[in-house]
Amino acid sequence: MQHKIPIVESDPASRSMASAVESCVHCGFCLPTCPTYQELGEEMDSPRGRIYLMKEVLEGGLTAREAAPYIDRCLGCLGCVTACPSGVAYDELVTLYRARSENTRGRGLSSKMLRRIILTTLPSPRLFRIAMQVSKLFTPFRKMIPGSFGAMLDLVPKHLPSAVKLPEFVPAEGRRRGRVALLAGCAQQVLAPEINLATLRVLSKNGIEVVVPVEQGCCGALAAHTGAGEIARQQASHNIKVFPDDVDAVITNAAGCGSGLKEYPLWLADREEPAQKFAARAMDISQYLSKIGLIRPPALARSMRVAYHDACHLSHGQGVRNEPREILAQIEGVEVVAIQDSDICCGSAGTYSIEQPGIARRMGQRKAQAIIEADAEIIAMGNIGCMTQVENHLRKLGSNIPVKHTVEILDAAYQS
Repeated sequence: MQHKIPIVESDPASRSMASAVESCVHCGFCLPTCPTYQELGEEMDSPRGRIYLMKEVLEGGLTAREAAPYIDRCLGCLGCVTACPSGVAYDELVTLYRARSENTRGRGLSSKMLRRIILTTLPSPRLFRIAMQVSKLFTPFRKMIPGSFGAMLDLVPKHLPSAVKLPEFVPAEGRRRGRVALLAGCAQQVLAPEINLATLRVLSKNGIEVVVPVEQGCCGALAAHTGAGEIARQQASHNIKVFPDDVDAVITNAAGCGSGLKEYPLWLADREEPAQKFAARAMDISQYLSKIGLIRPPALARSMRVAYHDACHLSHGQGVRNEPREILAQIEGVEVVAIQDSDICCGSAGTYSIEQPGIARRMGQRKAQAIIEADAEIIAMGNIGCMTQVENHLRKLGSNIPVKHTVEILDAAYQS
């Protein structure tokens, strides 16, 4: 695509954005993979339409305020990146653009309040737990609270698990095969602390010793993908500093977090070498287990049909698709069944289900219906946001199918 985006040598972001724009040939291969285009049927709500809008803003032909409604409706699911035959780095473009346009796009008071709440509470497990407990007081009045604030209440669980303090070190069982560090995550520690515990047990069972850095913080993905670029840079720099160097990998068990760690070189272009070194060690739990060779778990007491849902930032963001399915298939008695449009976004997308509740609700309903039609006994996935969204909509459709992280199913097999 022809452009006149000004490129400043001292500003790496300008060159990255211009490169992404000029790579787009408007072929349309991205259209069938874009959930919002499929939902709304509007060219400006497609990847190529948004690329044109961002180009116009960067060139000065449009204001960021005019383009904002369409850019905001992008889930950042990255399905278009996988489908693009021209290699357009849409993921880099939209992240850098959102950071660049945040101060000029203009936000209303409610949007500013919502943004402040999200960026303050979600990255802190302590504050997020308090926010969840306070939110429970308002759930009886849900019908009286519209829009995004009402959508936030829909995500409040009926029962909040007790807080769990993770050990700083977990030794390997048997022969030591490796040493890794675990990124504990933020919201996941509050909503589903058992995922981290299962991860620690599975790694130990496979001969891997694990360190859990006490001073670690949010991965930064939430800030980066909502335009708070400087906050994301600070969080990334902090993690690079506090995570040890003497590990084989930095293990993640949340797709959004893992994809965020992979983006550190983009956010920290001025610290490219340490950022690239850290990002190269970031690895999803399923990918790491496949790499080292999984110790086969014992057979289940009875056979089980397990459906697997592809979290966008695992399949499209990190290219991890086969590994989780292969791990599940190695559990004797497990039959892995397919879900229609498994790699189409469920509508969670970080904070998207809060900021765009109408679109996210329709996408969640379709995903839940596809899971029900798969006739599985359990649904597995690798991201806490997806788990919350899918479980919410399954229950609304009257389904009690358990929603589990892939590593939880593997852990249960070992314990059986």
